[in-house]
Amino acid sequence: MATNLNRSDAIYASLRRAILEQALAPGTKLPEDSIGETFGVSRTGVRNAFVRLSSEGLVEMRPNKGAAVATPTLEEAADVFTLRRAIECEIVKRLCERISKETIDALLAHVKEEERALLNPSPRSIRLAGEFHILLAELTQSAYMTDMVSQVVSRSSLILARFGRPHSAECGIDEHYKLIEALKVQDAEAAMLIMRSHLDAVEERAYQEDEVSLPDAASILRKYAESM
Repeated sequence: MATNLNRSDAIYASLRRAILEQALAPGTKLPEDSIGETFGVSRTGVRNAFVRLSSEGLVEMRPNKGAAVATPTLEEAADVFTLRRAIECEIVKRLCERISKETIDALLAHVKEEERALLNPSPRSIRLAGEFHILLAELTQSAYMTDMVSQVVSRSSLILARFGRPHSAECGIDEHYKLIEALKVQDAEAAMLIMRSHLDAVEERAYQEDEVSLPDAASILRKYAESM
């Protein structure tokens, strides 16, 4: 039987995935009671999951109002993409210095998974697009870089959900392929230019606002709970 701690981990993982897949829009209220019932865990376990997500900037803990999916501002959005350009251009530069067949194979395998996900468009394709950038960071073998990129990619997903068109993927697969080709021939200048241009395009897609209605969090999370 799962412990309360394990179930708190399940809530954390499910909420995080739902936010990254844009199933839960910024500003969506996260009621402790109904979420606890969905996962069969106490309010304390739910709150522990909220605290972890809050530390990642994905959930806001509002005094006397409860928790909600974080709502980034335009200023925060600009800062996130400025930071991403600086960090991720450095990442591809480092990868060019020590690229290997295994690295290229790992990146190609991920992009092919993105392509398969797009055959039947779903929230999973959105998450995979962001995870490509996290994989790039992981391949540098820098835990600090990986943690930084994971955080800004997560924030980018919120930005796209807040200001962009609902359920739009962050990245274009063709852009990922171009980047892999530059890495393959160890052309650092081209790789950095492609990454910068790619992130510029992502930021532009982030500011195509449509009206979004806020769903009931518990009903959305039920399918995530069932998949755990």
